[in-house]
Amino acid sequence: MSAKLKLYLGRKILDSLKTKTTTTAPDLAPLLEVSATKQERNIQMSISLTKLEKYLGVSNFTLDIPNRILKIQPDDIIKNIHTLKDSSNKKLCFDIDRTIFIKEVVENEKLLNLNRHTKRIVVEFSSPNVAKPFHVGHLRSTIIGNFIANLHSHINNQVTRLNYLGDWGTQFGLIKVGVEELKYSSENIRKNPLQLLYESYVHANKLAISDKSILDRARREFAKLESGAPDDIANWKTYITYTISELKAMYNRLGVRFDEYNYESMYNAKHINDVLTQLDKMKILKTNIEGKQTARVNDRDITVRKSDGTTLYLTRDIAAAMDRFKKYQFDKMYYVVENGQNDHFVALKDILRQMDLPWADRMKHIKFGRIHGMSTRRGKVVFLKDILDETRDLMVQRQLASPTTKVPINNTETSDILGISCVIVNDLKQRRQRDYTFSWERALQVQGDSGIKLQYTHCRLCSLQKVSGAIAATSCIPDLLPENKVVDLVTCILVAYLFHLCNHINKALKILKVKNQEHEIASQRLLLFNTSRDILEQGMTILGLKPLSEM
Repeated sequence: MSAKLKLYLGRKILDSLKTKTTTTAPDLAPLLEVSATKQERNIQMSISLTKLEKYLGVSNFTLDIPNRILKIQPDDIIKNIHTLKDSSNKKLCFDIDRTIFIKEVVENEKLLNLNRHTKRIVVEFSSPNVAKPFHVGHLRSTIIGNFIANLHSHINNQVTRLNYLGDWGTQFGLIKVGVEELKYSSENIRKNPLQLLYESYVHANKLAISDKSILDRARREFAKLESGAPDDIANWKTYITYTISELKAMYNRLGVRFDEYNYESMYNAKHINDVLTQLDKMKILKTNIEGKQTARVNDRDITVRKSDGTTLYLTRDIAAAMDRFKKYQFDKMYYVVENGQNDHFVALKDILRQMDLPWADRMKHIKFGRIHGMSTRRGKVVFLKDILDETRDLMVQRQLASPTTKVPINNTETSDILGISCVIVNDLKQRRQRDYTFSWERALQVQGDSGIKLQYTHCRLCSLQKVSGAIAATSCIPDLLPENKVVDLVTCILVAYLFHLCNHINKALKILKVKNQEHEIASQRLLLFNTSRDILEQGMTILGLKPLSEM
C-alpha cells in the first residue's frame, strides 16, 4: 500500500550513493519496512544495511554509505534520517510525514506494479492419479500450488496452471487385475466408476502381498497398454473421462482452476524414444546385459527404462520438461510436490544439466510435508470430498445456532465456502516443509487465526456502510483521522500477514465508530475501512478463498 513512498525513498538512496550499480528503486522498495514511531506525526521506514549491501554488491560499505545516505536533505515527505542498532544488525531509518503517509495509503490502495519484467511462469500442481477419488494427500499440492499461481498472477506475471495427471504406469495394470478378480463389469463401473476402480486397485495390492505373481501380471497388463492394445486403450480412455468429470467438480468447489490438463501418457514409450536416443548419444545412458538403461546421478545409477522396455516416471518427466520448455519458454517452472519426491527432482534436474540444457536451473521443486490424521470426526480415513462435506455440515450447524447469522439457514453454499476457507487457511498457516497433524478443533476455531476469522472480518467491513448509513469519502483528509489506531491499521500491510491485518481492523472498528458520527468524520473512517476491506479481499483471493459479504 505504501509502494509509491518506498519507490521515492529507493530513488533517494540510490541518488545519494552516486555509485554505479544495476540496482533500481523497485529492487530496494521491498526491503523497506514500515512501523509507527513514538512521535505522533511521523511514520518510520527502515532498511537493513546487511540487505542493502547484498543488493548493491558493495563490500565494506557500512562505514561510508550510511554517511552518504544520512546527508539526504529532509523535505515534505522525509522529516528525519538516523541509524538504529538492534540485536541483529544496523538499520537506516527514515521518519515519514504521517499526513502524507496516511493519504497515500488510503487513496492508493491498489497494488503498484513493481514487477519491471513480466515473467513466464509454469506451475504444476495437484496432479492426482486417474481412476482414484481425489485423496487428501493431494490437498496440500492443490492449495499451495494455487497460492503460488495466484501470487504470480497478482504481480502480472504470465502464469500457466498445469495439472499433470497420473494416467500411466503399473497402477493401471493393478487396476485391471483387480477388476478381473472382483469380476466387475463395464456396466458396474459406469454406475459407480471411481469407487469401484479404487476398490479394484486396493484389492490387487492386497493380493500382491501374498501372491508375487500379481505384480508380474500387472506389469504385463501395463506393457500391453503401452504397446497400444485396443481393448486396454479403450478402457483406459473411459477411466480418464470418469476421473476428469469428478476432478473438475472438486476443483470448482475449491475455487481452483487450471489452464491445461496434461497426462503422463503424453510421454509414453512411442513418444520418448527421441529423448532416450539423445541421452544415449550424449553418453549419459548405460545399458546392462538385460537391457535396462540407467543414468548416473550423484554416484548412483538411476533407471530410466526397464529391461522389458517400459518407461518410468522419471523418463516421462524428462520428456515432459523438454516439451514444456519448447512450448512455454518459461522463466520459472514450479513443481509443487511433497518432500518424499526430492530425490526424483534432484535426478531430473541433474540429467537435464548433463544434457547441457541451460534452462534446467529454472525448474524449482516446491516441497511440503504431509498431513497426518486427516479423517472424519468418526476416525474414518477418507477422500477429500468427505472432509469438505463434513466441514460444510459443521458450518451449517454453527450458523443455525448463531443468533447473528445473516444468510438464509438453507444456504449451504455459504457454509461450504466457510468450511473450505477453514481447510485452506489451516493448511497455509503451517510450516510448508514440515508434516503436521490435522485437528478439527484448530481448523474450525472461531477465536483464533482461522479462515472463519478472515471471512468474519471481511463480512463486518462489507456491512459497515449499510449499517452506518455513511457514504465513504472520495479523498482522504488525514487531519480527520488523528487516532493512533489509524496508524496501526494503515501500517499493517498485506505482507505483514492477513491475520495481523484482521486484528488491527477489529480493534479499530471498536474505536473508530462510523454510525452516528459527524458526516465528515464518518465518511473518512468509512474510506479507511473500505480500503482495508479491499486489501483484505485481495489477500484472501491470493490465498484461494472466496470472500463472503455475509455469513
